[in-house]
Amino acid sequence: MRLHCLFLSVCLSVGVMAGKYSREVNEQKVSSDGKRAVEFRIAKLNQVWEKANRMQLAPVRLSELHSDLKIQEKDELQWKKLKAEGLDEAGEREAKLRRNFNIILAKYGMDGKKDNRDLDSNTLKDHDAKEGDMFDDPRLDKLWNKAKSSGKFSEEELQSLRREFQHHKDKIHEYNIVMDTVSRTEEIHKNVISPLEGEGKETTLHEKHTDLKQRMKDLNQGFERLRRITHEGFTSENDFKEPRVIELWEMARRSNLSDDELDSLKEELRHFEIKVEKHQHYQEQLEYSHQKLQHVEALGDKEHIIRHKEKYNNLAEKAREMGYKMKKHLQDITNKISRNGLQHNEL
Repeated sequence: MRLHCLFLSVCLSVGVMAGKYSREVNEQKVSSDGKRAVEFRIAKLNQVWEKANRMQLAPVRLSELHSDLKIQEKDELQWKKLKAEGLDEAGEREAKLRRNFNIILAKYGMDGKKDNRDLDSNTLKDHDAKEGDMFDDPRLDKLWNKAKSSGKFSEEELQSLRREFQHHKDKIHEYNIVMDTVSRTEEIHKNVISPLEGEGKETTLHEKHTDLKQRMKDLNQGFERLRRITHEGFTSENDFKEPRVIELWEMARRSNLSDDELDSLKEELRHFEIKVEKHQHYQEQLEYSHQKLQHVEALGDKEHIIRHKEKYNNLAEKAREMGYKMKKHLQDITNKISRNGLQHNEL
């Protein structure tokens, strides 16, 4: 009898602990519409994901958002663990998480503000842009037209250069988002009454200004690189093709890494570049599959619709998975470089 009571007690204890864990990690079991299983383990991230689906973002854009939310989820769950252990008492990591979440909302046009920038565009649709006005920035457009008419670049080199210009355009967009969040923080700071509350907001504001300055420095260096390539052409010294990888390598060379560490990082960047190219391949396949699905749906053949929808869903899942792995690797490499004397925050 005593043994039976002890067994019941243990079962109840485990049940309570499991229930607590389940509530904390899986706050919702179904989406707010009561139909789909949840995509994320944090309620607010699910709400963003559901809103994005209702907005009918372009497939590649939706895939990118999914990767960003997965990274946010990972960081927030890590922070919850640290907080439970009594760390992050000053709330610095919490403030950074909140800032990153707000940036995601702004980046995908879900912050409630009207954004005249083309939030629903992606590199796969750039060919639809007006000739001579491709990058929504006079300096970039002028430089790009000069590169195209110079005769210095092969078709393959022009494609690589175009990716670098697109990457720079995206970074300008990111800078504008961060600048907007700084402006809003400054407005809030003006309305602070309590001196103690003001100290915390002053620290947050200082961090945002530091981030903004670093981003502006990166933009200037990036534009100078594009200007140099446009005038001189690509050289045989280029170690990488992908803009993000080139940017990481230049960051590393400006940091305090030793020669051995740089050699090791270069090898890691080669593997990362393969991952980036693989992700781009999946994105291209996803866009093509979506166009084909739309065509089949217009014809109304149910059997073909089911088959193409299954193929599209599989590709979407692979693109999201590869996008998360790529962005996680990007985050790890950026942190590795930052720990060695170069402060840099990646969106």
